[in-house]
This record gives sequence, structure tokens and C-alpha cells, in this order.
Amino acid sequence: MPQLVAVHAENPQSRYLTRAAELLREGKVIAFPTDSCYALGCHLGDKAALDRLRAIREMDERHHLTLMCRDLSEIAKYARVDNSQYRLLKASTPGSYVFILEGSKELPRRVMHPKRKTIGLRVPAHTVALALLEALGEPLLTSTLLLPGDEEPLTEAWEIQEALSGRIELVLDGGHCGVQPTTVIDLTGHAPELVRQGKGSLAPFGLA
Repeated sequence: MPQLVAVHAENPQSRYLTRAAELLREGKVIAFPTDSCYALGCHLGDKAALDRLRAIREMDERHHLTLMCRDLSEIAKYARVDNSQYRLLKASTPGSYVFILEGSKELPRRVMHPKRKTIGLRVPAHTVALALLEALGEPLLTSTLLLPGDEEPLTEAWEIQEALSGRIELVLDGGHCGVQPTTVIDLTGHAPELVRQGKGSLAPFGLA
């Protein structure tokens, strides 16, 4: 059964985040809270961990993963961002959004959509998630913690611990963070396109 560690939602304990970052570097998969709902996370460079994450979600390589970043500069490193895209990102990050963008050469091909060469990217507005990224020192490959057959993401840490026993190594319990997933916006076309309406407002993109 994965270890369950309670972290303070507003002032998370650094020792727990340091340990979580160590586990990620070792190829482990963890669950942690975000500004929309709980997410699964693994190290960007670990293929075995990526395979485990995809197996938990029962999703194939055509399902967009999300690279969770600390700030806009990290997004610009891992994705191709033009001036108009940058303005939209700047106006809506951090926040409960995932943006579909073309990946850069910094990204392993295995984490991008096989045909479109795209990936989801986001900057969360959640203290624990941002502190975890800071402890890791690099972006984190993530996916919403929505298990196959469920209509809503798991949001109680003890439920996550039980449901994913033997499949992940750690649950960071930051308390209840809701069941509404991120809003997903595709920015690869001439105009923003709504992929999934979630917690983030559509107003910044003229889609409301």
C-alpha cells in the first residue's frame, strides 16, 4: 500500500516534498493535490514510470499527458510558443488550465502525441503542487487521477491509497481539492479551441 503523508495545504513541510521528489527521480509514481483535483505524477525521463502511469489510467499514447511546470519560462522551454500564444498563457497562468501545444526538442518523443507531436502543459495555482515542482527542480509528467470506469476523480487521500495499493508509492494528502478537472484549451490552431470545459474560465480565450 502506498505511503500516505499529510502535508499542510498552505505551508507544506519541505522534508515531505524532498522525499516525494526523491521517489520521482527513482522512477516511482505518486499522487498529489492540485488546484483542480488530485493528479498522478512521474518523472519526465523515466519510460517505465510513464508506462505505469498510462496503465493505471488505461490510456494509450494518443491520450495527451500534461507536463506540469513551475512558470511560463519552463513552458517555453518544452513547447513551441509564439507571441500570441504567449500572451494567452501569461493572462491565464497559474490556473486550472491545460494548454495543448507543439512539443519542443527538449521533450522525449514518447510523451508527445504520436502524430501531432503535441503535449498538454500547465502551471498550477496550488501551493503543494508548486512546492513539489520546486523540490523536484524540473517539470513533472502528470495525468488527472480519474480511474477507468469512474465518473469523477478521486479526491480523498485514503481512497486513493486504497484504490491504488501496489500501483503507486506515495500519496501526498493536501486535503480535499475538488473533483472538477482542468479546462483544456488547444492552442495549436489559428484560434483557441476548447477540448474540455472544466474549472478554468473560458473568458480569457473568447470562448465563453
